[in-house]
Amino acid sequence: MTSFCPTTDAAAAADPDAAAPGFFAGRTIGELATELRAGRTTSVELTRHALEAIAGSGPRVNAFAHVDAGGALAAARQADRELGEGLDRGPLHGLPAGIKDMIDVAGLPTTAGSAHLAGRVARTDAACVRRLRRAGAVIVGKTTTHEFAYGPTGDRSVHGPTRNPRDLTRMAGGSSAGSAAAVAAGMVAFALGTDTGGSVRIPSALCGVVGFKPAYDAIPTHGVLPLSRTLDHVGVHAPTVRDCLTVHDALAEREGRGHRLDGAADACLTPDTGLAQDTDRVGWLTEETPPPGDPRVAATVRRALETAVGAVPDVAWRRARACREAYSAIQGAEASALHARRMEQAPGLYDEEVLRRLQAASAVSPERYAAALDTRAALIRAVGELFGRHDVLALPTVPITAPPLGAREVAPDGRVIPVRDALLSLTSPWNVLGLPAFSLPAGTVDGLPVALQLVCRPGDEAKAAALAHRLTRLP
Repeated sequence: MTSFCPTTDAAAAADPDAAAPGFFAGRTIGELATELRAGRTTSVELTRHALEAIAGSGPRVNAFAHVDAGGALAAARQADRELGEGLDRGPLHGLPAGIKDMIDVAGLPTTAGSAHLAGRVARTDAACVRRLRRAGAVIVGKTTTHEFAYGPTGDRSVHGPTRNPRDLTRMAGGSSAGSAAAVAAGMVAFALGTDTGGSVRIPSALCGVVGFKPAYDAIPTHGVLPLSRTLDHVGVHAPTVRDCLTVHDALAEREGRGHRLDGAADACLTPDTGLAQDTDRVGWLTEETPPPGDPRVAATVRRALETAVGAVPDVAWRRARACREAYSAIQGAEASALHARRMEQAPGLYDEEVLRRLQAASAVSPERYAAALDTRAALIRAVGELFGRHDVLALPTVPITAPPLGAREVAPDGRVIPVRDALLSLTSPWNVLGLPAFSLPAGTVDGLPVALQLVCRPGDEAKAAALAHRLTRLP
């Protein structure tokens, strides 16, 4: 299991500003599955632990928008009956999970953190939720999100701000704030989020858990409320890299499609894929003009990487700014088009900050949007040259630690920078390019988690997973 899980850190547990760790803190999916099959616990007991943890830390962390205790316990009893009858649906069978409030779960509200959707109840499961049920997972409720997933801070929602379990005075990050916070606080075994510009990886980094954004279209988005259709991904928050891959494989199988990552999870157990000996195949991504941030974050993250695998070379990437500019245009045009009618008919139902951003995004012209799509195609070709020399690209997930709740500017190196720009600066390019990316804990700065981001080509997830596992096993 990861050595940097905040809820198992003694100092964090003793900190009056930190949330008390729940039952699932420090427990991996593999360990829970073993306990369940050995008869040392039941799905009903695990589900009750989840509900107790949510009730205990829930009001302070605010990770859940809706809890379905009755439905979860009924599903847990069914999971126990099936195991008793010899039906084993796999490693997720009987394990409690949280689902971001952008993803439909039949019979539960999907409000996207917005007053616009108050009272909306999903009639059917999203495709990813159907697959989780097929794998035997127990859904305990819907986790909080930044309104309409349109923000990386996680503190703008009709349900209120989500707090960082490591330090309740800090933001959890967004937009999948509740999913990352629920895993970090030990409320559930794993959780699903969505990631349009970093919304799985950012809160995972700030809260100190593992986050995985698969390749674009690897997990179906049918039944997920869209933000930006060509950038949206479904992703996973979990305690370990292997756990993320285990959940991914339950979600990603399609007829005639090769999206499963069979073997990637096993690479975490036998991580000798050549990277340990050939660190030239790992590159530390640099920019000519890097975005502002706290230099201690980058130093801590790189030190953790090189402690795990040895010295890694710098890799110059001169198109990062073009990636960020394309991201801004594509996301802005697609999000504002989706919200045009709501903005016209009921602007007052939006959070004021979210509304201002959507109104600004509506200024993206069709010509700029088309040019951004052309730029994206060129960037996809250009990044292929980097992967001709390296299997995995490494960089911080975010260049700062978790800002205080409500902060909109920080000055980590003496320069005042917008919080939103800092949080998105190192994650959004990989949504434009549609590449798989992991975020994993890599130490602390001022007692707050910092994270390493590993990016690879589709098909090379096993190599990135082996490297990630090697790092998270450090004492």
